[in-house]
Amino acid sequence: MFRPAITGTGVFTPPNVITNAELVTAFNAYADRMNAENAPAIAAGEMEPMQHSSEEFIVKASGIENRYVMDKTGVLDPTVMHPLLRQRDDDEPGIMTEMAVDAAKKALAQAGKTAADVDAVICAASNLERAYPAVAIEIQQALGIKGFAFDMNVACSSATFGIQAAADMIRSGSIRSALVVNPEICSAHLEWRDRDCHFIFGDVATATLIERIEDAKGPHFEILSTRCATQFSNNIRNNNGFLRRSRPDGMQDRRDMQFMQNGRKVFKEVLPMVSQHIADHMAAEGVANTDLKRLWLHQANKTMNDFIGKKVLGREPEPGEQPNILQDYANTSSAGSIIAFSQNSDDLTEGDLGLICSFGAGYSVGSVIVRRHMS
Repeated sequence: MFRPAITGTGVFTPPNVITNAELVTAFNAYADRMNAENAPAIAAGEMEPMQHSSEEFIVKASGIENRYVMDKTGVLDPTVMHPLLRQRDDDEPGIMTEMAVDAAKKALAQAGKTAADVDAVICAASNLERAYPAVAIEIQQALGIKGFAFDMNVACSSATFGIQAAADMIRSGSIRSALVVNPEICSAHLEWRDRDCHFIFGDVATATLIERIEDAKGPHFEILSTRCATQFSNNIRNNNGFLRRSRPDGMQDRRDMQFMQNGRKVFKEVLPMVSQHIADHMAAEGVANTDLKRLWLHQANKTMNDFIGKKVLGREPEPGEQPNILQDYANTSSAGSIIAFSQNSDDLTEGDLGLICSFGAGYSVGSVIVRRHMS
């Protein structure tokens, strides 16, 4: 049985930032336009007028202040309200591949490794730009990696599920190392015209290099244990897919073809599920809450993270114990907990314990218990 370790991480951050102020201006202009176009129906009581959004509403609801996106022009155009991405030829690298390769190169550099040291690539993300060929295989080719690659989708939990898959393969001896990449273009499956969720998502890509611990060249995090769980729910759903054109109204501009959630039910059901999952995982591994030095959570909502952090630690988290990055990046789906880990782990010292956890649609939840080693 071989011991896996995280030896490097990388983050690709898109060049375009959208502030809450910009987002609110665009959304309110769209709302005014819709209300004007539907004025007779609104006056007759046949439909409700669209309400304005506000910066205060967004921060209070989520804790989000900014988000990075691959395109902001279309998102901020009240007549478009979605990203405008260039159509690429089939012989060009896909946009998700470009994002993932950038993050992967940073992870390899941090670990002091090259593509020749990698045996497998797992592209784990909440949405993939095509059905086949696998985006992971395109990433594998772009990096010049031998071995194999495959895609994985467990929504916002994809990163931790991918880490478990990679760690299990390393433990068994079938591979020595793997790259788990999480290219997320959440802006493309967000409904920017919906006041309840128009502020939630951002774009990013992360990469995590996992190797046999004896191959680590510098500071690293030994993966002590992983645990994943799923429980079916329709409360977070996206009905877009390859069967769309086979349905009578499938190609219409339907609301259910983008991200949808019942926020209240998600809060009520996911919070206890995740808190109990983490508690059970820690108990099974003999880890007390007083042993944890850091908790890197899925970056969906500040209130959710504060609740989970308090449940897991048994008290209010101290500054830095449960780092949040969503105020800058928004919800980046599977990548959020890895951004938090990448940006808030270098200060830990020999023997320190931490836990990475991501959760979301499915429902799904994955957790990874790690120990810091300086060499």
